[in-house]
Amino acid sequence: MEKRQHYGLSTAISMIVGISIGSGIFFKSDDILQATGGSVWLGILVFMIGAFCIIFGSITLSQLASRSQKRGGVISYYEEFVSPRFASAFGWFQLFVYYPTITAVVSWVSGIYTVSLLNLTPTLELQTLLGFSYLSFFFLMNYLSYKLGGRFQNVTTVVKMIPLIGVALIGLFWTQGTPALPEGVVTVESSAVGWGFLAALAPIAFSFDGWIVSTSITQEVKDHHKNMPIALTIGPLIVLSVYLAFFLGMIAIVGTEYILSAGDQAISQIGYSIFGASGEKILLAFVLIAILGVVNGISLGYIRLPQTLASKNMIPFSEKIAQISDKEGLSPYAALSAYLITVFWLMIHYLTQRFDVLAGGDISEIAIVFSYVAYILLYVKVMGLKKTGIIKSTFLGTVAPVLGVIGSLVILLGGVISNPVYSPVFLLFSGGVCVLGYLYGVRGQSSEDMSL
Repeated sequence: MEKRQHYGLSTAISMIVGISIGSGIFFKSDDILQATGGSVWLGILVFMIGAFCIIFGSITLSQLASRSQKRGGVISYYEEFVSPRFASAFGWFQLFVYYPTITAVVSWVSGIYTVSLLNLTPTLELQTLLGFSYLSFFFLMNYLSYKLGGRFQNVTTVVKMIPLIGVALIGLFWTQGTPALPEGVVTVESSAVGWGFLAALAPIAFSFDGWIVSTSITQEVKDHHKNMPIALTIGPLIVLSVYLAFFLGMIAIVGTEYILSAGDQAISQIGYSIFGASGEKILLAFVLIAILGVVNGISLGYIRLPQTLASKNMIPFSEKIAQISDKEGLSPYAALSAYLITVFWLMIHYLTQRFDVLAGGDISEIAIVFSYVAYILLYVKVMGLKKTGIIKSTFLGTVAPVLGVIGSLVILLGGVISNPVYSPVFLLFSGGVCVLGYLYGVRGQSSEDMSL
């Protein structure tokens, strides 16, 4: 069947921006400032480094997307251009680590802002319980009605831009002094960090994450060989501009000391500084809706992943998981599997936060860092296509993938610096999951060979 090309350049750019701008910027700004020792200029620098890594990575993967005969994003690129075994390896990583850790963390963050909005006692247990409630609701809603999930996503995409652009614009003209710290909050001052500022790349990678999804619509973009590299350059630059404007707006309104000391609660003070007590609630409500939109969007995609892998016989119980309900149009076993894996990771996240295992970071940051490492193999494959003459452009076939590899290694370095003790352990764990997926893929292929 011929694939319809119905998206123009502007639509492709807006889609990339809409996917990439998520919840991270609202609760990672304090992490970025902490990693840079409170230096605003270093914060701006790492934002730019993060955008650099993403731009060349996305341009590189667009070369595989435009030549792929299959749908399914990165897993299909591994399957078609590397091997089904490597596709199984990466699929296992996405199923058992990447998607569930991000979903668990963002659900928990929804709990944090709900507690702030309702003036509840901010305990980790309550935040986690609320996060569990949110993820349970959105998994169920997206299984029972894809229309409701899609409509909620459209609304929250618009809503999340309001606080970002609003704070950025107000910060430009802000002339009032910075507020005093809340009672009981310990003052955190700026400090010299040396090369440790690269640790900020872990939360920045989280904030930018989502661009990879845009490569899956490449074949539906008109003149995609030309337009997708342009869109994948302009899109991240727009995201960078919005993030930097919001970041600087926050600093102008409450100051670096307040953000460093109050952490995720700084967003409450920004609303209060602008509009008073009612403004605090209004801004928190906007941020909460935006973050819930991310939980909805991730769960919407994640409940379909086990079904995709099962259709390729890449996971255990594939025959059962691949069965689709006629009523919902989805596999109930796929949705249930994704839900249970996410709940498991929410419990792990609770434990890492309770005992401060990741020193202010979270499990999702390391998973995202590992995903950048996994992309390196695809970048190398693009260089191979240039060597064989399939890709003619030196920039697209050599320069972009080389810079993409460098960008991935820089993000890896930042991830390790952010937590030199536990980050390598979690990275090795992610690699171990990939090995299990690879071995299962070998087993699956051997079974097919025997049947032949």
